[in-house]
Amino acid sequence: MLSERIAETFEEICGRPLDAATVGATHLPPGARVVAAMSGGVDSAVATALLRGAGLDVVGVSMRLGTSGARAGDHRGCCSLDDFEDARRAAERLDVPHYVVDLRDVFQARVIDPFVSSYRNGRTPNPCTLCNRDVKFDAFWDYARTVEAEAVGTGHYARIGSGSGRFGLYAGVDPAKDQSYFLFTLGQSELARTLFPVGNLDKDTVRLLAAALELPVANKPESQDICFVAGRRYSDFVEEAMREEDRRPGAIRDVNGIELGHHDGIHQFTVGQRKGLGGGAAEPRFVTAIDPVTATVTVGGRGDLDRAGLRVEDVCWTDRPRPGRAFVRLRHRHEPVGCTIHVEGREARVEFDAPTAGVTPGQAAVWYDGEEVLGGGWIASS
Repeated sequence: MLSERIAETFEEICGRPLDAATVGATHLPPGARVVAAMSGGVDSAVATALLRGAGLDVVGVSMRLGTSGARAGDHRGCCSLDDFEDARRAAERLDVPHYVVDLRDVFQARVIDPFVSSYRNGRTPNPCTLCNRDVKFDAFWDYARTVEAEAVGTGHYARIGSGSGRFGLYAGVDPAKDQSYFLFTLGQSELARTLFPVGNLDKDTVRLLAAALELPVANKPESQDICFVAGRRYSDFVEEAMREEDRRPGAIRDVNGIELGHHDGIHQFTVGQRKGLGGGAAEPRFVTAIDPVTATVTVGGRGDLDRAGLRVEDVCWTDRPRPGRAFVRLRHRHEPVGCTIHVEGREARVEFDAPTAGVTPGQAAVWYDGEEVLGGGWIASS
């Protein structure tokens, strides 16, 4: 049987058996139906294979989210026709049914529109986190229930641990691929119905498994950009999407308030940005603040980016609130910084152990205790 061959291949390459515990499904009944989110990439294809090899009843589903045409530099928008075809061929190879669910309206309203609005208002959005929260683990789950699935499996590099009826979210074992930062909005109900089969693997092993199982996407390159932007500058994408009357031109000033020039719109800037600020300064200049009310962009030296802390809104916890000591990431690849969390309802105040750069309104601040994700929220201000 194919499931047995998958299990044998996994054990041969990874040196351990493939079972319900391997894919994090010990809390599900044997043979439970699981919907595998198939993007057309190698990670989701291998995740689907592992679910199949662990004896689960797998249904492969691809989400149609954005445009399907080619974009700048041969990049493609999310869910291109090629991606759907790759997902279909992988599902056929794994002998699982494959369907496409149209979530374009949800994706537009919950991801693309907030992305444009954030840049228009001087904030730097995090669309991948919104997509995970509002599309992949909300709207997609609604679809999964229609086929009587008990869980959703994805190709995310993260881990879910369980014990005493509670679930914890942990970083993936491959630090170069870890995606736990983008998943901080998942609470107990979401974690209980989610499986991350490749979270305990590194990328090289995933490629090896894909090749050994003769999956058609084994050598497919990874997407390196926000899917719907597809190779364009973010500011160009925003300009195409917003109305002319929404453009916010204004002044560029230094940290002392001295006017240095003018700009055509605050959507062209993000805190920490160095490029596009003009020349003539003896030292490198960076965007240190964006005022959406006056449309003023403030620039300064590298040291002017340091902050003592930040305020976070719309706080989420993977379990119960955990104020006190933690480590915080301000971006996906940001080195965690020691901090103290002060919870104030759905908001929180974070004090850094030492002055830290990278406080960017609109981005996510995610709290960790070692490899465990405690929760996080959206940076409102420093």
